Amino acid sequence: MNKISQLISKYREIIMYIFIGGCTTLVDWVVYSLLMTFTGVGMTAANGAAWFASVVFAFVTNKLFVFESRSTEKKVLIREIVSFFGARVFSGAIGIILPTMLFDAGFDMSLFGIEGFAAKAAVSVLIVIMNYILSKVLVFRKK
Repeated sequence: MNKISQLISKYREIIMYIFIGGCTTLVDWVVYSLLMTFTGVGMTAANGAAWFASVVFAFVTNKLFVFESRSTEKKVLIREIVSFFGARVFSGAIGIILPTMLFDAGFDMSLFGIEGFAAKAAVSVLIVIMNYILSKVLVFRKK
C-alpha cells in the first residue's frame, strides 16, 4: 500500500491533469448539449460556447489543482490567462489541421494515408501531451 501511495505522490501532477482533462471534456459536452437542446443557437455557436466554457474551467482547475499556481497578482494572472488561451487556440488549430493531413480521403492533401478515426485519435493524444507541456513550461512555470 505504501508503494502505491508513493507512486500516486510521485505522479500526482500527471494524474490530476488527466482527471481534470476528463472533467473538462465533460464540461464541453454538457454545455454543448444544453445549448443544442434548450436554445435556438446553431451547432457552431454551441461548439464555440462549449469550447470557451471548457477552457475557462480548464484554466481555473489546472491553475489551482494541477500546477498549484497560487499567485493572485494581476500581472501574473493576465500572463497566465493570455498564454493559456493562446496555447489552447494553437492546439485547437493543430487538432483541426493535422487529422486532415494524416487522413487519406482521396485528396492530394493527405500526407500519410492514415484512417480518419485513427488520425483523430493520434492527434488527440498528441494534443493532450502538447497542452500539458505548454501549461507546465509556458503558462504555469515555476520561478
